[in-house]
Amino acid sequence: MMNRRNFMKASGAASLLLGLKVKPLPADVPDHRWDGYDFGPAPTPTDRLNQGPFGIEQDDGWQTIAWTNPSKDHVKNYGHGLVGYTWEENGPAVLVRTGKDTLENQIEKLASLPFMDVLYIRCDWRDVQSEPGKLNLNPVWKLTFEAAKKYNLRVAFRVQLSSPNFQPKQLAMPDFLQKKVPLVKIGRIRGEKEVAGEGNWDYVEPRYDHPEFQRAFKELNDLLAAEYDDHPLVEFMDMMMYGFWGEGHTNALPNPFPDYLTAERTMLEMTRYQIETWKKVPLAMNTQPDISKTGNRECLDLAVRAGCWLRSDSTVYIEESIQVECLCNRPPWLAVVMEEGRGRHYNVEQLEVDVAGINERENSMLHVLDLGGNYWAIWTEAENLKNYYEKYPNGIHTLQQRMGYRVRPSWIWQRKRYGTSEIVLAIANDGVAGVPGILRVYLESLDGKLSIGGGLDGGHPHGGRLRQASFIVPKEMEGQKMKIRAELETKGVRRPVRWACAQPLNADGTLTIQLKTYDDKGWRKGI
Repeated sequence: MMNRRNFMKASGAASLLLGLKVKPLPADVPDHRWDGYDFGPAPTPTDRLNQGPFGIEQDDGWQTIAWTNPSKDHVKNYGHGLVGYTWEENGPAVLVRTGKDTLENQIEKLASLPFMDVLYIRCDWRDVQSEPGKLNLNPVWKLTFEAAKKYNLRVAFRVQLSSPNFQPKQLAMPDFLQKKVPLVKIGRIRGEKEVAGEGNWDYVEPRYDHPEFQRAFKELNDLLAAEYDDHPLVEFMDMMMYGFWGEGHTNALPNPFPDYLTAERTMLEMTRYQIETWKKVPLAMNTQPDISKTGNRECLDLAVRAGCWLRSDSTVYIEESIQVECLCNRPPWLAVVMEEGRGRHYNVEQLEVDVAGINERENSMLHVLDLGGNYWAIWTEAENLKNYYEKYPNGIHTLQQRMGYRVRPSWIWQRKRYGTSEIVLAIANDGVAGVPGILRVYLESLDGKLSIGGGLDGGHPHGGRLRQASFIVPKEMEGQKMKIRAELETKGVRRPVRWACAQPLNADGTLTIQLKTYDDKGWRKGI
């Protein structure tokens, strides 16, 4: 059997003919436990705060000057939330597809739901490009971004390179590219027997390794990145992977590649190109096991080491335990996007309720917390979602109070040090996930003229944990009021974070505290 090294020598010329760069293949990534596995270092702040330990022998006087408690409210912050689909793999909401409502009206209803955080577009390649060299966006893009801006939401998206949903009438790939890229028949039965009419045609997949496909794929990334990589409303982009729905598989059907190593090399190159192209927007990599033998494990390893977030489309219901292993034991600085496509309608009349009184939708929601998830997808049907929330609010409320990261300054101490005051914060995370990036914390004067701050270590504080940090303040600030402000930094982009505490906050999400004075009689009240 030809080994990897000999294969690379023998296939080098063929790879050049296909237009792919020949790069050394990584060593095979074996199945492994994710907890304790070395994926490389966490993101490092350029101005790291002193995070202790803070020995008692270092101070000349210590006082707890304030504290906070967990909020029970829906706290909107970048990096977590509930995701409503304005467009999914079958298109818009059912009422739009059946001509009973307009796309604009359905998006408006979805965006106006009180629990919505992110609007999501999952569309085919043909929905964003119909000719080479430019984007030709389906109207759903403009409507989604307008609704997000109106309701203070964010936007995420996936462009599917392939999908079985509209075959054999049309492919996800644009028509202009189908004339240039070979299409491979991969079989008839895709493993979903309940799909009406499924199996009466041959499903096809493009030759991803063909030079015309690769050229167009890179152009697609370049065009999308030019439009959205620096867009203030974009939350994340799903990695464009192999196969059905861009999830890294073709169900029970084989892949169109001539051999495994061609598949692995091609998909690694496509993964690498996306990582290099998208410099600001986080990319989310699906954790789909490599059932179609296209190098998913190698691509996932590359993505995690590059700081990409993770995504799973059905783990909470049907997928193997290997996805549970990697999702719940991932590096704590990575967010997780969760979707469960079964029962996506949220029709209250079709939900089963178990002996504990928990319906099947709520069951899925609560398992997102077991995985330490940041996002939960709630699909397209605005009317059903509204009715569901009115009848079964518990699942959504629970996610709003625990999902993702929820940070606050739990204890705030002041002590004498270096002839002035030092403020030490114990920052708590009441959520189930670590901070997806670097949490930056500032201590500032009310007039904004003084700002002292920096970053915590990447991912801290972890879900359910604390992280301490100190700030040396000028002596003249003793007795004054100051505010504590936070930001989340991902890929060099900084976004404001609202503290998730029960105590009153300022309009901008900051917390005001009162420093104390210190004289020969000890600590005194603030001015």
